Amino acid sequence: MNMKRRVFLKGTLASSAVAVAVSAGLLSPRQVLAAWPKSAFEAKNVNDALKGIYESDLAPASSDITVDAPDIAENGAVVPVTITTSLSNVESITILSEKNNTPLVASFNMTPASEGFISTRIKMGQSSNVIAVVKAGGKLHSARKEVKVTIGGCGG
Repeated sequence: MNMKRRVFLKGTLASSAVAVAVSAGLLSPRQVLAAWPKSAFEAKNVNDALKGIYESDLAPASSDITVDAPDIAENGAVVPVTITTSLSNVESITILSEKNNTPLVASFNMTPASEGFISTRIKMGQSSNVIAVVKAGGKLHSARKEVKVTIGGCGG
């Protein structure tokens, strides 16, 4: 009974602190909510997704970007992907899966002090290319890797 009271009081105090910060203008919705490029996430092909984010088509391939993903993914729901780049002034890194119903998987905006490195897990509906697009110094660069998705480890 005593623990429930403490949890309730902590929650009330935290909510009150956020409400005071919002009403005082210290927090605004732009600072709290992530950017959402709706047209890019609803796009049905890679070029439309890139136009929704960068207003550009797929960039030329670059040897300065490495896409590290398994050659064969036994579970398409959890495919580990790591994007690394040696380019300087990285502004953003975007991950696309070419044959997904909605190819845009994720887009990360980077700060000037960030390294060109992203590691995450993505969902793939079927075997296709995983494409990394890096915006660095105002220019777009890309790299890709083919990942075969198996169903229950039976091949695909």
